Amino acid sequence: MSEHWRDNNAIALLINGEEFYTSVFEAIAQAREEVLIETFILRDDKVGSQLQEVLTAAAARGVRVEVLVDGYGSAELSPQTLHDLSVAGVRVLAFDPSKPMLGMRTNLFRRLHRKIVVVDGEIGFVGGINFCADHLGDFGPMAKQDYAVQVRGPIVADLHRASLALMDQTSRVKREPKPWLTERVPLQPDSARARMLLSIRDNNEHTNDIEAHYLKAIEGARERVLIANAYFFPGYRLLRALRNAARRGVKVTLILQGMPDMPLVRLCSRLLYNYLLRDGVVIREYTTRPLHGKVALVDQRWSTVGSSNLDPLSLSLNLEANLVIDDAAFNERLYDHLSQLAEQECKSITLQRVLRGYWWRAPLIFLSFHFLRHFPAWIGLLPAHSPRLKPWTTVNETAEPGNALNPGKSL
Repeated sequence: MSEHWRDNNAIALLINGEEFYTSVFEAIAQAREEVLIETFILRDDKVGSQLQEVLTAAAARGVRVEVLVDGYGSAELSPQTLHDLSVAGVRVLAFDPSKPMLGMRTNLFRRLHRKIVVVDGEIGFVGGINFCADHLGDFGPMAKQDYAVQVRGPIVADLHRASLALMDQTSRVKREPKPWLTERVPLQPDSARARMLLSIRDNNEHTNDIEAHYLKAIEGARERVLIANAYFFPGYRLLRALRNAARRGVKVTLILQGMPDMPLVRLCSRLLYNYLLRDGVVIREYTTRPLHGKVALVDQRWSTVGSSNLDPLSLSLNLEANLVIDDAAFNERLYDHLSQLAEQECKSITLQRVLRGYWWRAPLIFLSFHFLRHFPAWIGLLPAHSPRLKPWTTVNETAEPGNALNPGKSL
């Protein structure tokens, strides 16, 4: 881990799309020089349309606007949207775009899963929320529960550098963030003096940084560990750290999916329940809506918010970004929210319930567990491609109605 801690940052927790989109769109509406966006999913729905509107208006004011989307997660973007953004002066890049093979997307692994927004090098957003309508409450019963943070201060410079580096803009003159402008986008922080660092996961020099921060925090925990994670299937070391923490008297609580958006992923998580419950780990399944969050806290100061799940894809293959925060006020804010969620909107998972029928499921659990644990290593034998970016408007400049990556076809 080579990241640097930054002191004196303001930070505010943003819960779900309602808070996140309002804050991001307001910041972009007041942008004067530059807007950088990284996202896994951008869709042609009402959220995507609102984003397109504020980006188009910003570009019309002379603001440099660049958007980097994942070629797999955002493959359904229409050629019309890409054309309109290009005409407006918005530069849209795709991470590892590939055409479908036999109608199927094959570029599944090593995705750009980061969600970062930087406005004028002064305001930053990091979290797990994509730009699509299923993060809004009015989407229906499958609306996702998710989290992000808005930050100001020295940490924004790290976000700015990380995004520019990934967008292959190293030839630019490097710029430092300007002093805070208090009249712009008022921020009501949960803490005004937070210490934090940006931790990324890539396939080059930072292959396990985010997992290492989790391990260090959990291994040093004395009172409490509370993790809310959508897709939970971590490695042996992290599982052992959670069990060992519970054994030494730390209150370890996991909030996991109870209403899954991907049933197979939930099944994988449940393979671990017996292993964790028998040593005192508390497991709660969130049942109000699909949990999509990637947040955690340890003791009274350590917490993290970002894009990384605790599963093989995020920990071993994808490009991810988390903020690690050392701050008592923010830790308490997140703890109060997650505790309320656990008590009021989750069901408890007991060891007795998990052991029902365990005798016939044990061989399946054993085989599935070890297959999934070794899966990243097998995929890792494939070439770890460096970021392959393409201007998507160039890729699709002759596109006809249909799919943006493969004109004329729908995915």
